[in-house]
Formats: sequence, C-alpha cells, structure tokens
Amino acid sequence: MSAAEDAEWLRWVTEQFGSIAGEDKEIDLGEFKAALQVKESFFAERFFALFDSDGSGTISLEELLKALSLLVHGNETDKLRFLFQVYDVDGSGSIDMEELRMVLRWCLRESAIALPEERLGDLTLALFEAADKDRSGSITFEELREELEGFPEVMENLTISAASWLKPPPPAERSRRPRCLTRAYWHNHRSKLTFLGGYASLNLLLFALAALRHAGLGGWVVVARGCGQCLNFNCAFLAVLMLRRCLTWLRATPIAKVLPLDQHVVFHQLVGYVVLALAAAHTGAHVANFSRLARQDGRHALAEYLFSARPGVGGLGGTASQTGLALVGLLAAMLAFSSPCVRRSGHFEVFYWTHLSYIAVWTLLILHGPHFWKWFVVPGCLFVLEKGVGLAWRRAGGLRIVEVNLLPSKVTHLVIERPQFFHYKPGDYIYLNIPAIATYEWHPFTISSAPEQQETLWLHIRSLGQWTNKLYEYFQQPEAPSLEPKPLSRSLGQKGCRGWAQVGADGAQLSANAECYIDGPYGTPTRRIFTSEHAVLIGAGIGITPFASILQSIMYRYRRRKQSCPSCHYSWCEDLRDEEMTLRKVDFIWINRDQKHFEWFVSLLTKLEMEQAEQEPGGRFLEMHMYMTSALSKNDMKAIGLQMALDLLAAKEQRDLITGLRTRTQPGRPDWSKVFGKVAEEKRGKVQVFFCGSLALAKVIRVHCEHFGFRFFKENF
Repeated sequence: MSAAEDAEWLRWVTEQFGSIAGEDKEIDLGEFKAALQVKESFFAERFFALFDSDGSGTISLEELLKALSLLVHGNETDKLRFLFQVYDVDGSGSIDMEELRMVLRWCLRESAIALPEERLGDLTLALFEAADKDRSGSITFEELREELEGFPEVMENLTISAASWLKPPPPAERSRRPRCLTRAYWHNHRSKLTFLGGYASLNLLLFALAALRHAGLGGWVVVARGCGQCLNFNCAFLAVLMLRRCLTWLRATPIAKVLPLDQHVVFHQLVGYVVLALAAAHTGAHVANFSRLARQDGRHALAEYLFSARPGVGGLGGTASQTGLALVGLLAAMLAFSSPCVRRSGHFEVFYWTHLSYIAVWTLLILHGPHFWKWFVVPGCLFVLEKGVGLAWRRAGGLRIVEVNLLPSKVTHLVIERPQFFHYKPGDYIYLNIPAIATYEWHPFTISSAPEQQETLWLHIRSLGQWTNKLYEYFQQPEAPSLEPKPLSRSLGQKGCRGWAQVGADGAQLSANAECYIDGPYGTPTRRIFTSEHAVLIGAGIGITPFASILQSIMYRYRRRKQSCPSCHYSWCEDLRDEEMTLRKVDFIWINRDQKHFEWFVSLLTKLEMEQAEQEPGGRFLEMHMYMTSALSKNDMKAIGLQMALDLLAAKEQRDLITGLRTRTQPGRPDWSKVFGKVAEEKRGKVQVFFCGSLALAKVIRVHCEHFGFRFFKENF
C-alpha cells in the first residue's frame, strides 16, 4: 500500500470497528466471526485468540490495528509466525500430525469440500512429510518456513488475506469513454447493430409512407395509419424470428455471417415489446379520433364507435374497433405472462397456454386489417410447414427412454433411442415432450451426446422448474412393481445412483407411459466452433451440456485420426484440421459451485485426458480448466495449507483429488483478465469464446472479450 492507501485503510478499519463493536467499543467472538465472514468457528476462534493479545475475551481497536498492521506491513517472519500459530493449536511450539489433520479438516469444511477420512489422511501425510524435514514427528517454525519457500505465492497471499479483512470497497473504475463507443464493442456487435439499424429504418420508412398517404385526414389518423402499417410488418416478422428450422438451415449458409441468428429469441422478445407499443399507440390514436368525431356528431357516443360494428370503419363487416380491442387485450396478456418471473417461477404452463393465443391474434389481424394477409402469407406458410413437420415427427410415434440415471444435484440423465434419420450437429438442442409428465408441454434441452453416437441421444436436465422437478421425481419413485434397478453405464462412471432400462418383453419395463417425443434438432451458436481457429468453451454448472457433445465429437475424431507405427507401436494423432474443422486449439473452462457437480461429466473428461496422454508436437490441442467456486482461493489464509496439500498430493499421484482428473481444480472464480491474457499470448489463431450459463456471468465475460478483441457467443434458446 502507498501512504495514502494505508491511511485510507486505517480510517476504514477504525470506522468499521466502531460499527461492529457498538457501544462497548469491544469486539467479542460472535461479532468477530460475522465481520470476517468465516463459515466455521475454528478459524474464527484461532484468529480471535491471536488478535486478543491480553486474553480479555474481547478485541479492542488498538489490538485489532496492531494485529492487522503486523500482517499487512510486517516482515516475512512476522507473517509466517502468525500462520504457524494458527496451525499450532495447543501452543506447544510445534505442529504434530493430529494438529495438522485437524486444521486441514476445518480447511475442507471452510471450502465446502467433502472427502473421506482416508483421503484426508493422504492430504495430511503429503503436507506433513514435505514439511517435517528432520523426520522428528513434528513441524517446527523453521521447517515450515523452509517448506513455504517452495510456494513463493504464499507470502503474498498472507498479505492479501489480511489486507482484505475489513477492506474498504474499491472505487468504481470508469472508462474514459462509454463502452458502446469502443472499437471492440462495434466489432463484436456489428451484425446485431446493423440489424437493429435496418429494422428501425424500415419501421420509420413504413410509418412515413403510410402517414403521407393519409396526411389530409388529421393528425390522429396519420398516427393510427402509420402505426398500423408498422404493425402489419412486425406481427408477421414475429413469426419469422421463431422459424427455428429455417434459422437452423440458414446457419449453414454464408448469410449466417451477416445476420445475428444467435439472438433470434432476444429479437423476438424485442419485437414483441415493439408490437405492444405500436398497438397501444394505434389504439390510442383511433380512440382520440373517435372521441373527436363523437363530439362533432353529437348523436353517437364514443362507446358506439368502439363497441358497435360500423360499416366504413374498417375490418370485416366494420368490426375494426372490436377486433382491435380484442387484439390489444391478447397482446398484453401474452407479454405479461411471457416475463421471466412467470416462466422461471414454476408456472411455465401459464406462459405456454397464453402464448398459444398467437393463432387467435393472427386470425383477428386478418379480420382487422385488410392488408395484413399480404405481409403474412409467406411467413404464415413457412410457419405452417414447420408445424407440419413437427406434427409428422409426433405422428411417427413416440421414442423409448432406454435408460434413466439420477445424478447429483437433481440432474436427470435421459438416454433416448435415436430415430433412424435424425441428424444433428454438436451443440444442437431439441424440444422434449414426455406425456407422463405433462401432455402438452415442450421444453428445450441441449443434446449432450455426440452425433457419432448412432444408437441413442443423451439429455442432461437440471431440476430448476416445475416440469424438470416433476421429471426427476417421476423417475425417483419407480411405479412399476417389476422395475429393477440397473447400474449406471460405464460411460458415466457414477456410483450410488439409480438407473433403469426399458429392454423389451424379456426384461424390465419402465412403465406404459415411459415414452417421449422430440422436435428438432435446432442449431445454436456452438455450430461455429469447428470452423474456429482457437475456441474457448466456458460452461457454468449444467451449462456444460452443449460442450459435452462437442468434446465427445472431438474425441471420436481423435480416434479416427489415431495412427500407430507397425514396428514400434508408437501412436500419434494426425492434424485434426479438415474441410469441416479448422480448430488449432481448444480451451475448455468448467465452473462449478461444489465438487458434486463435477460428477456429471467427469468420466467423459477422463477419457479425453487419456486420448491426449501424449503431447502433440505443436502443443496440447485440448486444455481443460476446472474451477470450484465454493472452495477458498489461495489468497485466503483459511485455505493456504489445504491448497498446498492438494498441490503436493496432485504432484505425487498425478491426478486431482477433487475430480480425479489430471487437471488440477482451481479454487474460487476465474480471473478472466489472466485467463484471456494467457489465451491471447498463445497466438493460435482468431479467438472465439462460447459460453453457456447465467446471464450475469455472460455480461462479465462479454466485457473481457471486448477488451481482448475476442468474438463472444452465448447460448440462447
């Protein structure tokens, strides 16, 4: 810290002390634990005992400042002495095996990591043997200092950890110019911004042309006719934006580089808001005009203009007013029940049934506006064609659910028989309907199996809403008496999960209703991955599902290209680049909250590591990065010993203790500046980042991508 930063920090600590201590000007153990945000009481008690230098049972401001200043500004010996005293539980001046085991056990709890006692013993032994240089059976301060010299970042982390306690919030960094004016922003959003500009210009042009044609009929009529013409276009365009089969086909054409096909759902929502705004303005202008006419006429009330059919007013049989009011009501209901608070709060069926009123909306539009059919004829025919293809799939019969596996964190893994002529690309998604769960509901899910897997389709479904929870509970309670548990397939490598198979008359039957229907496949932004040069795949939690399919496809391609020498049996992989795949490097980043989530695809990742056991001449093609957000990072004093032990054991066993992979699981959240900085330094071609996960994290990653000049794509369906 500089002198100014040091003064600010001391002022902030003093201020925070006053708010925590209260009127007695002393901090007790409970207040101390809350202030440091320590999950478990062990470290709170150890730190409290070391801060309470006079043993009074409370910490004064003087004691707090003295202890924190020592950790922030003290020399190396002072900082190490504090860490040693934390681990020296009995105060004997040395750390024995049991003390170290106790501290590591609490470190694991603080990081929300669950390990069997045997593995805790392995961790303790690895760290103890490394530190106990003289094999005396205890670790002295000098031995701990010598061991920590092999971990130079520990000293820096001790300072960071202490300085972060009661740390003032950092000042908000403001860019010299707005983000939307930067070159990187325009580079990453050029297709979307061009599309929005063209869309806005077309609406203005349509409004202007209609207004000019009716310029002599009064201002309210001009507004109504202008908005009406825009509504003709927008109500037809709404259908175009949801022609998923057509959009999937367009992804394979050069036009995909020009149009923002990946944001079609976002644009559908935007156009929906525009339609409602135009409808409100159109209706308001007509009401104002009718009110003027009623005042001039004197014989007819406004209600007669609005609720009575009047020849010459417009619409079929002069019913423009009545159909218009009905349209506004339907559009408002559709928009209200399409909001995220409805769709994601377990009331999807409300969204589904109100959205089906689009059939009534289009019918009323044809009756209401004499020219709407001209705008709607092409989109309407394509829409009917798409629905007809989907209906034909359903008429062809249901598909059997071959196997069901219930995975940790309420994830349902469905193995579905693959239709004979069902072709898809890695990362595609389908709409799934299971009549036993809900007869009329269709939900989108990414296919997590590779296209090269010919017999079955995999879906991994996280229980987040009403339908997905019902799905998990349905298979959690076997209804058929003859249903027999089946072990999980080796491809998942899970233990302790329940699985079932539907194998025909000679085997177990799931139930008479255990069938499903699918609609798709539909393309996603991840179709661009194989035409990238350097792809960065980022999955958060169950967001790994599209990348699971892609990684498996890469594995299959590796197998096809694997060569071996007939004389010495040396094996290698040929260059993966071909006419359909220009990838030079793939970085896969998986962020999970806790270790149980890694169990979903750990077997797949293990196989990928085995396929790449030998380094390629140009460097490793696929590099994996695992992050566990519940684990405390190395810059936290409560995790330094645990992370050291995990590093030592990983080096000894050549695999990570948390996942079993060769790749070491990193604690905490990724430092995106460092992650993308390393990617940029590799210079393996143009970088494209593909993300599937929460919207909040997507915004953070998008900003970093703009900073480094990377293209960013997010899953939207």
